[in-house]
Amino acid sequence: MVRVVGVRFKKAGKIYYFDPADHPVSVGCKVIVETARGLEYGDVAIGPKYVPEEEVVQPLRPVIRVATEADALQAQMNKAKEREAFAIALERIEAHGLDMNLVDVEYTFDGSKIIFSFTAEGRVDFRELVRDLASIFRTRIEMRQIGVRDEAKLIGGIGPCGRILCCTSFLGEFAPVSIRMAKDQNLALNPSKISGLCGRLMCCLRFEQDTYEAAKQDPSLAPGYVPPVVPPEEEVAEPEPEPTLASGWLKTAAEILGTEEEVGGRLGRAVAERNAALSEAQPDGPVTASAGVALDLGTRPPRAQEAPEPAPAADGLAEGSGAHGEPDGLPEGTPAPKRRSGRRRRRKASARAQENGSQEVRAQETRGQETKAGGEAASTPAAPKKRSGRNRRFRQPKRRPRAE
Repeated sequence: MVRVVGVRFKKAGKIYYFDPADHPVSVGCKVIVETARGLEYGDVAIGPKYVPEEEVVQPLRPVIRVATEADALQAQMNKAKEREAFAIALERIEAHGLDMNLVDVEYTFDGSKIIFSFTAEGRVDFRELVRDLASIFRTRIEMRQIGVRDEAKLIGGIGPCGRILCCTSFLGEFAPVSIRMAKDQNLALNPSKISGLCGRLMCCLRFEQDTYEAAKQDPSLAPGYVPPVVPPEEEVAEPEPEPTLASGWLKTAAEILGTEEEVGGRLGRAVAERNAALSEAQPDGPVTASAGVALDLGTRPPRAQEAPEPAPAADGLAEGSGAHGEPDGLPEGTPAPKRRSGRRRRRKASARAQENGSQEVRAQETRGQETKAGGEAASTPAAPKKRSGRNRRFRQPKRRPRAE
């Protein structure tokens, strides 16, 4: 670990580490330090602290002293000289006809070097200009070409948000910004909307990129996140149990019909009432208990014995015929009509049925053809009937009767 202090030489400039040694320095204190360009006058931005050696750029230069009033007066005089040098440099650039834009002029604290910062479209041959400026200022001249971002940082301005440019107010170093950041943040890819005064992508896209990357992993971290409304849990009604005898929903047979004694009593009363009704209907003969019970149970009483039906006569003999097959009431000697056997009758009946069926099928086919022909005729209008030429030629006109 190394004990260092952070010193800044310009507003919103880069912070450099120096060895504080034994000087009592604190944040905001003015100090004189040794740099590669010589002695510099700067402000302490970071107080004394310990940092790993990997973060320190070697060699670590020391703090020369804490700035005095004379040092502060020298710094103010250098600022005045810078304004004069800026005007002279503009005049000489125009005289040499160089295509370059002068941005800033900086004097070192001891006045040993003047640094001219400019922007240009390409490479510029400024060797004659350097000789001219060196003969005027009698000191070392350094020409430094910078980019458009550094130009905006040195000049300053107000951004699209209405605030002073970030690079001018607090941004020490420029971080890389890509168009992918604008896509991740769902911004319109319109150059005029996502570009700053320098013409490059706005540095603030980099500031919010970490938030959007975290929001991809956890949406609740996204700006303006509104948690979804969770509907209240509905109480699920338990299904009703199926009716069983144990649950008491169904009535038992005893509850519907009654006890055995009640059923027997109702049955006996019904039998007695039915027997009384039958006795009134048949006064001659008493009704037995078996008949009454049979009627009460919904069955028919036994019929009176009827005469058996006569058996069918044999083939070839008519009913009521004599022993020789002669019908009763016919005079003797009259031959009895012949009766066809059952097999022959059935055979002829089957033939007649088949013939009737075939005739019906032919009739249905004929009706179908007529219907089809009628439909075609209905769909296609009939052509008018043409008279033959012979009829037209020999047709006699009607003669009117002569008036007598």
